[in-house]
Amino acid sequence: MWDNKRFHTLNYELKKKFGEKIYKVSLDGGFTCPNRDGTLGNKGCIFCSDKGSGEFAGDRRKSIGDQIDDQLKLIEKKFPKGKVIAYFQNFTNTYASIEKLRKIYTEALSHPRVSGLAIATRPDCIPEEVLDLLEELGKENFIWIELGLQTIHEKTSELINRGYSLEQFIISAENLLEKKIPFVTHLILGLPGESKTDILNSVRFVNKSKSWGIKLHLLHIIKETPLHEYYKRNSFPLMEKENYIELVVEILEILNPEMTVHRITGDGTKDTLIGPLWSLDKRSILNGVDKLLKEKNSYQGKFYTEY
Repeated sequence: MWDNKRFHTLNYELKKKFGEKIYKVSLDGGFTCPNRDGTLGNKGCIFCSDKGSGEFAGDRRKSIGDQIDDQLKLIEKKFPKGKVIAYFQNFTNTYASIEKLRKIYTEALSHPRVSGLAIATRPDCIPEEVLDLLEELGKENFIWIELGLQTIHEKTSELINRGYSLEQFIISAENLLEKKIPFVTHLILGLPGESKTDILNSVRFVNKSKSWGIKLHLLHIIKETPLHEYYKRNSFPLMEKENYIELVVEILEILNPEMTVHRITGDGTKDTLIGPLWSLDKRSILNGVDKLLKEKNSYQGKFYTEY
């Protein structure tokens, strides 16, 4: 299938493009978010930690170049020489002046071991001037944008305090496609009140959006987040490992086989995770998905249909 995998992994896609294995290094560009600075709200999305969902990102007190060097040291034993993607991960990484964005993006791209950028942001934070900058840099560099959709359902969107409409996502996706800038769509599986049908409908929407890639996150609860407080008050059920693996396989089966799967789970740090605790064993989840796909003689796109 895809390098002996039954789904279209990012590892496969990057090897195909660059001819070698490529790692990602997570950076902190010193950003905030309109859902935190008072523009839209002060608490952020309900699941977001005080690190802006960047628990594994670099130290924002350091320069971008120094952060890259620090991250490379962490993977030095298993990856001493290869190229990496610089991943601006936490908070909203297009939410600044064009001057700042140009400075930090070009600083990352100028590092001798960086071969491209991944930029996580919100659909409502990509104005025309930012699109133009991304288009300009993308002509000579491999760049993709990551959009935190999480769900297509407005009731859930309000619950998680996402702060933008589905229509804003659609507009942003169309703008990125017009500029030929690849984008990746994030979905969270296991949000309170969502059924399997709700989740699969979100996946079908991502298929229609012509997203280049998808990230599937297990809903997990981090200490001292609004979600933690909501969980203490409402105690909704968290997903069981077996059910999660079965759901991921079902999602892969209806996913466009050309779409790159960037991840199929999500996890927190051991010292901040409330639950589900089984999510810390990421390897067993990945192995479980591979095993079930093989047992079912299934693969990404087996039941995919264009709409």
